[in-house]
Amino acid sequence: QVQLVESGGGLVQAGGSLRLSCAASGTIFIFNTMGWYRQTPGSQRELVASITRSGSTNYTNSVKGRFSISRVNAKNTVYLQMNNLKAEDTAVYYCNADDYSGTYFRAYWGQGTQVTVSS
Repeated sequence: QVQLVESGGGLVQAGGSLRLSCAASGTIFIFNTMGWYRQTPGSQRELVASITRSGSTNYTNSVKGRFSISRVNAKNTVYLQMNNLKAEDTAVYYCNADDYSGTYFRAYWGQGTQVTVSS
């Protein structure tokens, strides 16, 4: 059974940094796309950043220039380096991994890790 385990969340002051990690277990397959989403109470989960198996990245506009996503395919692990954090980055961050081929698609999610930025 595939599991995504996140770590690295916590409380940080505005302007500080955090690094989130997410390790996948229970599979030998390298996911097509891995990424990070975040959600605040009453809001929909939104994409923060994603990275493909070949290393192509995508960021939501609000984090461009501050966040950096990376992955180690051999370890099926994805990271999110968050710098210059702002109060509006406060959210629960979820790791995501997508496996797709042709018409087949399956998404996996971590349990979420809280990031709180104090102003």
